[in-house]
This record gives sequence, C-alpha cells and structure tokens, in this order.
Amino acid sequence: MQDPKIRNVVLIGSQGSLEEKTVTVCYGADFVNVTFVNFCCTRKDIAQMWTEELFALAYNLNQLNNPTIKFLEKLHTKIVLKADKSGKILVKNIVRLFAQNKEDKKRVEKALSESGLPTGKNDTISQSKFHFEDFFAFYKSLTQRTEVQKIFNSLTDNKPHLSANQLVDFLNDVQRDPRLNEILHPYADIQRAKDLIKTYEYNKYHQQRSQLTFDGFLRFLMSEDNPIVAPSKLDLCDDMEQPLAHYFINSSHNTYLTGHQITGKSSVEIYRQSLLAGCRCVELDFWNGRTEEPVIVHGYTFVPEISAREVLEAIAESAFKTSDYPVILSFENHCNPRQQAKIANYCRDIFGDMLLDRPLDSHQLEPGGELPPPSLLRHKIIIKNKKKHHHHHKKEGSVGSEDVEAREQAPSQGNGEIAHGPGSKESSESSESESSSGEEEGDVPGEGAGVGAPGVAPETHAAAEISALVNYVQPVHFSSFENAEKKNRFYEMSSFDEKQATTLLKERPIEFVNYNKHQLSRVYPAGTRFDSSNFMPQVFWNAGCQLVALNFQTLDLAMQLNLGAFEYNRRCGYILKPEFMRRKDRRLDPFAESTVDGIIAGSLAVTVLSAQLLTDKRCGTYVEVDMFGLPADTVRKKFRTRVVPNNAINPVYGDEPFVFKKVVLPELAMLRIAAHEESGRLLGHRVLPVLGLRPGYRHVNLRTELGLPLPASVLLLVVVKDYVPDRLSELAEALANPIKYQSELDKREHQLAVLTDDTDEPPAPDDAPHLAPRRPASIKPEGTLDTSPNKVGMGLDMRKSLDMDTTVPSPALTSVPAPQPLDDKFSREEKEKESNGSSEAALGAALAALLDSKPARDKRAELARKLELLRRKRDRPLSKFFRRGLSSRNISGDANSSGTGLALAGSGSGSGSGSGSGGGGGGAGSGGEDSSEAAERELRLRYHHAIYATLDKILSAEQRHQMKALTDMLEAEKKEILNKLANSRKEDVKALAKKTNRDKDEILRIKREIHSQSVERGVAECSRLELAYARRREQLALTHERLRTMLHKHREQVSAASSEKLALTNERLRAMLHKHRKQVNTASSE
Repeated sequence: MQDPKIRNVVLIGSQGSLEEKTVTVCYGADFVNVTFVNFCCTRKDIAQMWTEELFALAYNLNQLNNPTIKFLEKLHTKIVLKADKSGKILVKNIVRLFAQNKEDKKRVEKALSESGLPTGKNDTISQSKFHFEDFFAFYKSLTQRTEVQKIFNSLTDNKPHLSANQLVDFLNDVQRDPRLNEILHPYADIQRAKDLIKTYEYNKYHQQRSQLTFDGFLRFLMSEDNPIVAPSKLDLCDDMEQPLAHYFINSSHNTYLTGHQITGKSSVEIYRQSLLAGCRCVELDFWNGRTEEPVIVHGYTFVPEISAREVLEAIAESAFKTSDYPVILSFENHCNPRQQAKIANYCRDIFGDMLLDRPLDSHQLEPGGELPPPSLLRHKIIIKNKKKHHHHHKKEGSVGSEDVEAREQAPSQGNGEIAHGPGSKESSESSESESSSGEEEGDVPGEGAGVGAPGVAPETHAAAEISALVNYVQPVHFSSFENAEKKNRFYEMSSFDEKQATTLLKERPIEFVNYNKHQLSRVYPAGTRFDSSNFMPQVFWNAGCQLVALNFQTLDLAMQLNLGAFEYNRRCGYILKPEFMRRKDRRLDPFAESTVDGIIAGSLAVTVLSAQLLTDKRCGTYVEVDMFGLPADTVRKKFRTRVVPNNAINPVYGDEPFVFKKVVLPELAMLRIAAHEESGRLLGHRVLPVLGLRPGYRHVNLRTELGLPLPASVLLLVVVKDYVPDRLSELAEALANPIKYQSELDKREHQLAVLTDDTDEPPAPDDAPHLAPRRPASIKPEGTLDTSPNKVGMGLDMRKSLDMDTTVPSPALTSVPAPQPLDDKFSREEKEKESNGSSEAALGAALAALLDSKPARDKRAELARKLELLRRKRDRPLSKFFRRGLSSRNISGDANSSGTGLALAGSGSGSGSGSGSGGGGGGAGSGGEDSSEAAERELRLRYHHAIYATLDKILSAEQRHQMKALTDMLEAEKKEILNKLANSRKEDVKALAKKTNRDKDEILRIKREIHSQSVERGVAECSRLELAYARRREQLALTHERLRTMLHKHREQVSAASSEKLALTNERLRAMLHKHRKQVNTASSE
C-alpha cells in the first residue's frame, strides 16, 4: 500500500494481520465471472462475525426458497434503502425498477396513483410513509391479479369474503394432495382455517368474523403456508446410511477450466465456487511443473496452468462449508514419481485429518463388501487415482530406477515444460485404468482419446506414495458387466465418456442399472465438446450412474437441471436413488413405457395461469413446461402457453392444462417451468421434483441460470394423482366415491323400473329348493382320476388328476400378474392329507383297469391254454400208475377213497419237487412228477414276466401319450391367450382412434404403451401357464411313478402268491401219492 491515506484507513483498530481483519464478499452471475469486494474491520473478531453471518445468509436454503411475498418485501427494502440522505424516496427510482419502456412507465405511474402515492418524476415519498402495506397496495394495482379475483369469486359465489368453512373446503378439495395418508396428514379443520385468517386477514372487522377478503386470500396464496414444494424436500430428507453407490453425486468435469476446453483459462476460485454450490466430486489434472512443482493444466492445449498446491488449499478451505458429506477428488495424474510424491505429501499436510488414507474398520476392501455410507464419511476427502499393484513382491514404496527414469521422461519434454500444442487433451479416465480381469495393468488412452485428440498422453504409473491414499474409489478399465460381477469388487469404479455410456445404455440397459447398484460409475463429456457444452445428465441418472460430471462453467440447460436437482436434500450433494435402482431383487428397465410392478405411476396436470414482474423490458412473453425423467416420462418443447404481447408485468395466460397422463417413475422425474421472451431468450426458470410437488394454486418464484432467486413469479394450478388407465377410470372413481356411484346406480334402476315392471319374472317361492352352484362337467375335484372308457389308456385323466385349473382369465380384465405365492410346507401337507384317500382309490382303480387291459387278458388266456395242455400230458402217466397198482394186486379198496385220490391226483396243478419212496412203480411216478412240476413252474414264470413287461410298456406308452397331450394343451392355451390379447389390443387401438381430443404424439405414445403392455401381459400369461404346466407335468410324472410302483408291488405279490399256492398244491399231491403207495403196499403184504 503506497498511498498513505489508504494505509491509514485499512490499518485502523488493533495492530494485527490485515488479512485477518478483512472480509471479502464474492458475487457474480455464474461460477466464472465473479467480483470481489473487500471490507476492512477494526478487529479480527468483528471480521469473523461478519463473515459467518453473511455466509449463513448467502447459503440459507430457506432464504433461497422464500415465498413470493418475501421477495416483494425484498423489493420494498431495496426501494427504501435507495432513499437519499433526507429519507426521501425518488418516484423515478420506483418507476425505473419496474419498467424501461415509456408505455410501461405509464402503467407504473398509474398504479402509484391508484394506490395513493405521488407519480411525478421529481416527486418523492417519505420513508416513514412508505410501509410494506403501501407497497403491497401498489403491487396489486400494478399487477391487477384478475386471475386470482376469478378464483376468489368462484369460491365465494361472488361474495366479498370467504367464510372459514369455505376456506376449509378449499384447503381439502383443491390444495390437498389426494394421495396423502389421512392419519399421518389430517385434513384441514375449522381451527386451521381460523388460524390462517388470523394470520393473513389484516381487516380487523373480517378477522373477528373469521372471514377472508380478497387481499387476505392473495397474501395466503403468496405466503410460506402455500409452497410449491414440500418443505421437507429442502431439509435432509434422504436416508444417508446407504452405501455410497446408492446416491447420485454432484460432480464436475475439468473443474479448473473457466471456458473453452482448448483456448480457455484456468482458475483456482472455481474450485471454491463449485464446492460451495454443493459439488462433491471435482477433477484435478496433474502435470509436471517447470520448477519441480506439480501444476494443474489441460495438457497439450493453450490453457494456462495453475498451482496444484493452491488448488488443494482451496479445496481444504471450501470442501465442507455447505455440506458435511464426503468430497471425491478425481486425480488424472501425468506427473513423474517424484512430483507424485509431492502431491501425496501436500494432500497429507493440507487436508490433515480430513484425508481418508485408509479404509474404515467396518468396511474393509474385500470382494462383496459394500461401500461405506456418506454418514460414516462426513468431513472426509477421498482420493480417486490409479492404484499401484505389486506383482513382483517389491516392498511398498520401492520404485526401480529404470521405471523412474522412463516415467520422468514420458510426460514431459527435455526441460520439463509442458507441451501446449494444438488439439484437445482429454486424458482418459478410462485410463484410470487398471486391468479388467485383475491382471497386470497398463496405461490406457485417456478421456476422449481417439476422438479427434492427437497427441493425447496416457496417465503415468501410480507412485507408491499417492497409491497409498487410494481406497474406496479405485479406477479400473471397464471390460464387461459380467467381468465386474465376477470380480465382485465394489470399491472399483469405471469412467465412461458420454458416447461409450450411451452405447452401454442402449445395448445393456438393465445390466447397466444393476452394475450401478453396487459400483460407482463416472460419465464425462465427450472430447469433441470443445466449447465446454454439456450432455443431459438425466440420460445417465436413468441408468443409475452416480458421478455424472458436467462443465460447471457453462450454465446451459443440462447444468440448470443439475443445479435444480441437487438443490434438494439440503443441497448436500447427495441424492438417494429410487428404491428400484438400489435393491438386488428388483429389475428396472430405463426404457420401460408401461407401469413397473411395485411402482405407483403418477399423473400430473399443470395450468399456467399468469406471471408477474418477469422483466422490466416491454416484450411478449410465454411460459414453457417440460418434464425430464425416464424416456417414457420426458416431454420437451410440447407444452407452452400462448404469447402475451407487450406484457412482462402481469401477463395472464389461462391456457388449457398441460397434462402428463402417466409418469412411470415419479421419483426420478423433474418438472421445469421456464419463462421466455417472445424471441426465445430465457427470463427465468425453476426445476421442481415431481414427487415433492404440492397440488392446488401455487406461486413459483423463478431463478437465474445459476439458480439465484428472481422477483419474477408464475401462478400455477397443479393437479396430482395416481395414474389410472382409461379403461379403469370409472372403476377408480367408483372406489374413490362409492356412495356417489351407488346413488347413480339406484337412480338408473328407478329410471328403468317403469319399463321393466311388467317383464320381471315372479319371485321364487320360499320353499323352492336352493340349488348349489353346478360344477362344470369338465372340472373334477382336486386329485381325482377319471377311469371312464372314453379317456385315454388305462383311465388316467391328466387334466383332472393334477392340481391345476386350466381356465385363463379374460385378457381385458387381467393386468400383468404379480408372482403367485407358493404354498408353504404346512398347506402342502394338509392338501396331501386331504386328497390322499381319493388319490389312492383312483390309483387303485387305474391299476385295476391296467391289469384288465386286453394285452394282459390275452397273455393270461394263452397261459391257461398252455397249462391245460401241460396238465393233460402229465395226467396220463399218473392214471396209468394208479390203474396198474390197483389191478395187479386185486385190491378191493374203498371206492370213495380211490375216487378221491384219483380226483386229487388229476386235479393237481403243482409242479413241485416231491420225492417218492417205495418200489420201482413209485420211482417212475416220482420222476414224472419232478419234470412236470419244473415245466409248469418255468411256463408260469415266463408268462409272468411277459405279462408284466407288456403292462410296463403300456404304462410307458400311456405316459408319453399324456405328456404329449399336456404339451399340446399348453401350446393351444398359449395360442388362445395370444389371440385374445391381440384382439384386446385391436379393440383398444380402435377405441383410441375414436378419441379426437388427443394429439398425434400422445396417440403414438399410447399405442406404444398398449403394444408394450400387450406383449408384457402375453409374456406374463405364457410364463404363468408354463409354470402351471410344469407343475402339472411334475405331478403327472409323480402319479405315473406311483402307479408304476404299485404295478411292481402287485407283480411281486402275484409271484409270491403263485409260488406259495404251487408249493401247497404239490405238497398235497405228494401226500396223496404217499398215502396211495402205503395202501398198495399194505394190500400187497396181505
């Protein structure tokens, strides 16, 4: 300070550091063009107090979202503070504040006159006589507010005041969100209405009578009790305990740049401004400096360099002033190891305890481990840099001399100066690069490499010192979603330029969303955006990308949306993603046009009624309403009001409502209200979250491109509700108001009674039998088997024996079905117990039918014939044996006994191995007996196997036949369903064509939706049928298996019984022969 006068002024007060006593106020219309104003205080503590209080005011979200009446108070204060030293307010200053054009100035002067204020150019108004009520009267005269007067008259039936009961009805019917829970959000009552009247009605007479005049009604509409967005959205409303990957994170690209990517300038201050605005991820491009000090610069361009140390100091100073939540520093490192070590030391020294240099104990770096939540990372700075991996068992920090030399030479030229050649450097963060499969890493071309960027330098290898600072954000080269899922390392992240990210989004949308459920992804502008323009961030928010990096120096539409979106949740820089983008068990297609199961779609209608104080210029104005969200929800450049010519003070639009019929994912959708001059120049805009919108008549204060508030406001009528398809709208109305619906039905019934009295059938007598509902003949009780002759094979009716109804609901009444609940173990056991008896009986009947089948009967008949022949052949020698024994000895035995013995012998059907004793005759008989018994046993065994082998073949053939029939039935039912859905789709399209009140785009969208819904319903119905028939096939196979088991068991039982019977018969025959020999021997001895 050479000037002694200035030195004497600034050195007033205590003798201390001038810097500590200085307050610097920084302001500007954007992040780049800022102005600094310095104030010197007498003491350090005074400077500190002013700094804290001014900062709290500047970044107070409640101040930013003040109601319209508060901004009028600010205008009033601005006018009052412009008074001269004598306390007089010049009228011409008031006129200039609202108008520049001659005609508009006349309107302002007329409004002053109507409100009882002086209007002459040289007239003045005393400060003491210009209270806010005087200014508000002037405001009403200037803006007239005829549209509000119409609303007021419609509520009061043209009476001059609104009663408390009428106000209650207005609050509940118009201003209340119909979707709110009545218990958590009670309806307004008479006491609430009286409180509002007491607050906003300044006329004591009406206030005492609980009446609200037009002035009080207007104050209420412009007050903090009537906000457009729920105040809770401004507070910290999101759950901050979720993993880091579950949030959208406010991010900047090439943060140091203040303009063009190649010819622009760099700034340290923009780091402060970005962080203060809520940005939580900034980018730093490090290069070797000329004086062995690392610098930040856009390599191979004409952009000047800035000191890396100064940038780190600016970050440490501003990182957590407006948000406590973690800041990610995205390093793109082109320095040699020596300067990388300096950067690491600067980080440790400057950031101190703020630097997160090691993982938290609760969240170690291990496969499958989720990232820590923001709540555990408060006031922490996270470094994102290439991570050094040690593949040859080197000690940490050791670097080979050859590597050092090579790396020192790679990024710089002989004297270490940075080459600033033509072209664009966009050094890749894909370069961030590690190998995708865990192998040794290599350098990868950088951000924007290959996009018209010759001479782009890859990042150097990470030095050990800076690598030690990297933990939860480790950049790797992206190869595939499958590889990322296989590695399962949530602490690894990948970066994509907008073109690569767009390709992934188009080709693998669902996989991209799933990838972002656990891992971070960063999307940055393409290298061809030399003008520092931005892409639309909503495109990649739809895929769940967390770090959508934008050029903060360009306040285009994309940046306006970014600032608007991150204004909420206390502007902490983190917005929790919708639940469907976080949960593993949920599937979200960003391109879905139909409603998503589990998400309640919304419906929104916005009517732009009027605007106030848009600009001090005389011009035509219009308002545009756009929506940004999923592709199906995005509506741009479609809804705009008519142009009101030559009126920016109080244009009244009063157009038809702008209807957003279906908002598939309201949680991700944003509404943008923008006022424009007739030429298209933006006058002001506002970005509002659809999920936080409040319905009813609401004033919306507009913002600048930077998001700073303007006195301009727009009056809207907002209607919100849940989406109901057209075909179900009547049903929804009936459910919402069942009394009214029933009254309508009763009314129609009475109107038809005159015509139907004579034709009504007589009522049934009291003693008439009550007939139970008749079961269709084709439907049988669960678990039964049909054994009627007209059924296939042995009588197994697969359509009735399975636990499945084959009827299909009408497609017209069927929405996409939710997964059917599976029967639990208990219900299955109960069902099995209940149906066990009937199923066993049915299986027994089926087995009997199988055993009585014609092939089995034929085999048994053939066996009987052969057995008869075998018996006859055996009986001839037995008869000879008995005759020879009786005649040779002239034995006169008992005729009955002999007859009985011959009969038994003749009827013996056994082929057992009996042993005879006695003479030669007995020996001959015994030998014949053994051979005949063996022959009969062999014959029976052979036919036993043949019969049951035939039955087994019949059963297998029947099973194949029934399985094929089941498949044919499935295909037939699927075809029937698809035909019904196709017919339903045609009917819906025909019905849509009859509605002439829709525009072409809306009709095309609805047609796509109808087609998409039809396809989804077809797929869902076919999947349901396939699942049902799979269960039926499983049950049919189980039934066949049980029947086969019963057949095998029957086979064993028959074989055992036959053997036992044969053995018993042979034993009796041997006993008879033994008795006969004994009689013969006795007779011979006598």
